[in-house]
Amino acid sequence: MIHHRRPLTGVVLSGGKSLRMGQNKAFLKIGGVPIIRRILDIFRPLFQEIIIVTNEPDLYSNFDVSVYNDLIPNGGALVALYTGLFHSSLPYSFVVGCDMPYLKASVISYLMERTEGYDVTVPKSPDGLEPLHAIYSKNCMGAIESLLRERKAKVIDFFSSVRVKIIEASEILPLDPRLESFVNLNTREELTRYEQQHLSALLD
Repeated sequence: MIHHRRPLTGVVLSGGKSLRMGQNKAFLKIGGVPIIRRILDIFRPLFQEIIIVTNEPDLYSNFDVSVYNDLIPNGGALVALYTGLFHSSLPYSFVVGCDMPYLKASVISYLMERTEGYDVTVPKSPDGLEPLHAIYSKNCMGAIESLLRERKAKVIDFFSSVRVKIIEASEILPLDPRLESFVNLNTREELTRYEQQHLSALLD
């Protein structure tokens, strides 16, 4: 399948402290390739603009993308999302966490094709909504600002204030039968398990 760049920004949120992993998750390697590199390789054919939001900008100076600090240091995912939307020069942004090594261009494209008329286009997996694998419009910024003033930090807390399109897991399964798109790595045990799965897949 050929993918063409759309007028969206691809945003990687890479500001987490990674306390359970013990190191910056963006640079963990799956199949010998750092997760951040895997994400950017998916992003480049899809998006006109790419942004990384981080509290450690120097780590990303060699990736030839725009890198921004959180507007509020250590403000969590909601602040990072707001920062990405603030700096994006385009109306819509696809936003993803830095610890998701199995993104699928086909799944992202499917979301992109369903954004019109909505402020948030978010998939729903068996674990619930996946707000760090979703598309947001700049129209979300006012609702996010209101949450931040109330000291609320969960990304989905502002969804009730905007127009949301939920993409059901049944729609994603034909494109990603194991729903790997939503895998995020939080612990060493998870890293080991998925690295082993990667090797097994190569041997199949």
